[in-house]
Amino acid sequence: VLRGAARFYADVLIEEPDHHWLVTAPSSSPENTVYMADGRKAAIVMGPAMDEELIRFLFGAVIEASETLHVDADFRRELEVRRARLAPIQVGADGRILEYLKPYREVEVHHRHMSHLWALFPGDQITPQDTPKLAAAAARSLDVRGDDSTGWSEAYKVNLWARLGDGDRALRLLGMLFKPASRDARLGHEWAGTYPNLFNAGPPFQIDGNFGGASGVLEMLMQSKAGDIRLLPALPAAWSEGEVNGLHARGDFRVSMRWQASRLVEVSLRSVRGGLCVVHYGKYLVRLRTRAGNLYRLGP
Repeated sequence: VLRGAARFYADVLIEEPDHHWLVTAPSSSPENTVYMADGRKAAIVMGPAMDEELIRFLFGAVIEASETLHVDADFRRELEVRRARLAPIQVGADGRILEYLKPYREVEVHHRHMSHLWALFPGDQITPQDTPKLAAAAARSLDVRGDDSTGWSEAYKVNLWARLGDGDRALRLLGMLFKPASRDARLGHEWAGTYPNLFNAGPPFQIDGNFGGASGVLEMLMQSKAGDIRLLPALPAAWSEGEVNGLHARGDFRVSMRWQASRLVEVSLRSVRGGLCVVHYGKYLVRLRTRAGNLYRLGP
């Protein structure tokens, strides 16, 4: 499946004329519309940021799989060359992540989609630790788009702010997600929020608002890549005391922890498969070489 998807995109990428980057064309940044230089509105463009981010991730996954399985060496080298030529994540003159190859003006500034921030979440090409300038540009992009939106968009923004380490902003979005869905009598339609049965109001009901909200809570408490775990990365001030049990971290680890006065008190980590696990908490870092099935406790 990975090989086939990568083969397809390797074949359809074309060279754009200004920088000679490899891009998708024609394409779009989902559901968004911009003004062209002559004032016309357009949705179909070359190389939207989301495409380049997704393809960079896909090519990287295939390269890693090829190395792990010791197969397709020629194809791996081809993908390495093509990945290096993809359009980079760009920052515009206004400090925002560019959604397109060029700084087009949006028709709807507060558009609900944040597709160009896929690299921040669920991807990891933008992180405050490794790419602080891009992280700051992502925060600027979120500020300009605004908080109030459809339910699923608010849920997505919970995750994005959590990845940026801003727990208070993430909690604010979570509160907006849970506000009661209401009907505007003048306009005759519903506003986003949560129905009495706890279904998320897009409106209408959209399950990604529910699942996204749950994901956002997890991202506030723990973030993980395979074998790399960050504890309480976006803890809001309002959650100064708490306990959570049985979180599943990537790399097949189970994490439980307790905190008081916004500081960790106790952490336990069970390794399901074994292997190296790197645990981050603030400025602290612990490396564990774990054995399958073993339980590890970390104190203050």
